[in-house]
Amino acid sequence: AEVMRTAKNMSCSKIIRRRRREAETRNGYIQLLARIILVIVCGGLLFTQGFLLMRAPDNGMFPAIKGGDLLIGFFTEKFPDVVVYKANGKLQVGRILGQETDVITIDDTGQLLVNGTPQTGEIAFPTYAKKGIKKYPYRVPKGCVFLLGDYRTQTKDSRDYGPIKMEDVKAKVITVLRRREL
Repeated sequence: AEVMRTAKNMSCSKIIRRRRREAETRNGYIQLLARIILVIVCGGLLFTQGFLLMRAPDNGMFPAIKGGDLLIGFFTEKFPDVVVYKANGKLQVGRILGQETDVITIDDTGQLLVNGTPQTGEIAFPTYAKKGIKKYPYRVPKGCVFLLGDYRTQTKDSRDYGPIKMEDVKAKVITVLRRREL
């Protein structure tokens, strides 16, 4: 009788250990699933509310950014340089040249002035007026920015679309991953 009782206790303890392991395994899977869901939610929020990830649609910012390059940007209220913006329902990439109340002047020789200061920089292409803005000098309206692509002879920008509203500026580009590096 004593042997039977000992055997029964051993089998009960084995059953208890097995059930405990099964419960721990189940809890481990539940915790793993919860962490995966948390990472997905945080990643989704990060790339919809904090960062932007997109491919450059064309060569409008050539040579700084080439069509197909991967751009990583972040959402901010200040946009001091290269940004992603929406024009005609499509995301575009451009460089902020002027903000509200700045005066932009483009003449027939391709010279570009912002508030009377020549803008030469590293842009290799001349800047000529286009049909979007009829008359220069042009004062950028409140709540808007004036954007130009770097490939000035081939890009569409504020010279075509007019000023871009600040709510249409989606992100500041913080890094460029060249497609040949992927």
